[in-house]
Amino acid sequence: MENFVLFTDSSCDLPAKMAEELELTVLPLSFTMGGKEYRNTLDGSEMPVKEFYRRLRAGEPSTTAAVNVGAYLSAMEPVLKAGKDVLDLAFSSGLSNTCDAAQMACRELAEKYPERRVCAVDTLAASMGQGLLVYHAARLRKQGKSFDEVRGWVERNKLKLCHWFTVDDLGHLRRGGRISAATALLGGMLNIKPVLHVDDAGHLVSVGKVRGRRSSLDALVNHMEQLAENPSEQVIFISHGDSREDAEYVAAEAKRRLGVKEAVINYCGPVIGAHSGPGTMALFFLGRHR
Repeated sequence: MENFVLFTDSSCDLPAKMAEELELTVLPLSFTMGGKEYRNTLDGSEMPVKEFYRRLRAGEPSTTAAVNVGAYLSAMEPVLKAGKDVLDLAFSSGLSNTCDAAQMACRELAEKYPERRVCAVDTLAASMGQGLLVYHAARLRKQGKSFDEVRGWVERNKLKLCHWFTVDDLGHLRRGGRISAATALLGGMLNIKPVLHVDDAGHLVSVGKVRGRRSSLDALVNHMEQLAENPSEQVIFISHGDSREDAEYVAAEAKRRLGVKEAVINYCGPVIGAHSGPGTMALFFLGRHR
């Protein structure tokens, strides 16, 4: 097995225990709430995720910040000095500057350590969609696949990583500039729920709308029915904005309708949740295309 370390960032929203078991190095993005900056760690050590959503529901705004170049340099250089290579799977460049920072750091380090390989892949993915790519990459590494084999698999499959989202509160999308104030107001009055996905450019885009929460959850599984490849053989990921019961419903429907054997459920962390809000629901799987 080749000697390389797999990096990612905390927007992957993986369970902390899983990240540890997969032997990942995870750099935290950060968020600011109540005038104080916190690191978005997977284990919620600086702010428990339920506390974050409680404060968000109470009307406290939150802003977010990418991982910077300096953080990447500080984390990656000791690995290279130790004679190991670095493969980073970064948050979509369509949604954050994190990937740009990672790639800048890799270019600088590649010049300094020409005998080592250091690379940041733009996953064009977010939340547990990014996490699902990282999960597969880490499993391949554990199976003894080489740096080039793992990187190649990610590049070939990242545009097959399907992200399907819905949100419960249109206000967060309005504040993020995704929809207009009038649309948010009318949607709230009519109980309209958007259905969104992450496109091939790594942007979050609205592709439809339905009336009612249950219909929006069913719509996620409908899209999986249309797009998934060999769903009964897949592990699917589901992330939620402090709405575990709805996540369990989506998992049960995917199992009932598509024969899915395993669904991993976790929170949308504060960096994702700050933009999508409480009640966000997202389903991730491998399909024919996004």
